[in-house]
Amino acid sequence: MVRVFVGFFTTKRLQEAVERLQSKSEGFIRGKWVEPQNFHMTFQFIGEISNEKMVDVLKVLQETAQNLKPVKVKYKGLGVFPNLDRARVLWIGISDGHRQLVELAKSIVRANRRIGIRDEGKPFYPHVTICRIKEFEKKPLKEFLRQHENTLFGEDIVDRVALIKSSLTSVGPIYTVIEEFYFHEGMDL
Repeated sequence: MVRVFVGFFTTKRLQEAVERLQSKSEGFIRGKWVEPQNFHMTFQFIGEISNEKMVDVLKVLQETAQNLKPVKVKYKGLGVFPNLDRARVLWIGISDGHRQLVELAKSIVRANRRIGIRDEGKPFYPHVTICRIKEFEKKPLKEFLRQHENTLFGEDIVDRVALIKSSLTSVGPIYTVIEEFYFHEGMDL
């Protein structure tokens, strides 16, 4: 069995911005900051599947990618999941391209449903996780989010999806691209 998800690795240019955010929030956010090589968007978390099912997923992703268009995105603003009172995940949001990424994720989920892969049932919200929060102080975190609600962290072009293996270790997850598929349609800018 292999633990997998469908995602997209973001530009490494987010690293400088995340390092600045980390140093600015040292006094009120304690947690595990995501390694720059692990910055990604998850379009669908699949979980544990057999090697046989993985072959089916790869086939479906290849077919789906042929009908998708590259999406230009802007990384903008900060937020937390599930909410400010119980913040567990700090993320960078997506402004331009948000709607297109929601549609892209829906098409992946629909395609995988045809081969018996169930979705988590949670609505997809485009974001890049940058910290898994263990402890925080609410008032300064709220102000930090407000200060960065319109901060532009960079741009990217989402032009492919990958099936990614996620190996959980004591030092954090290790992500390995099993296979990635580039989109074949023209730009959706």
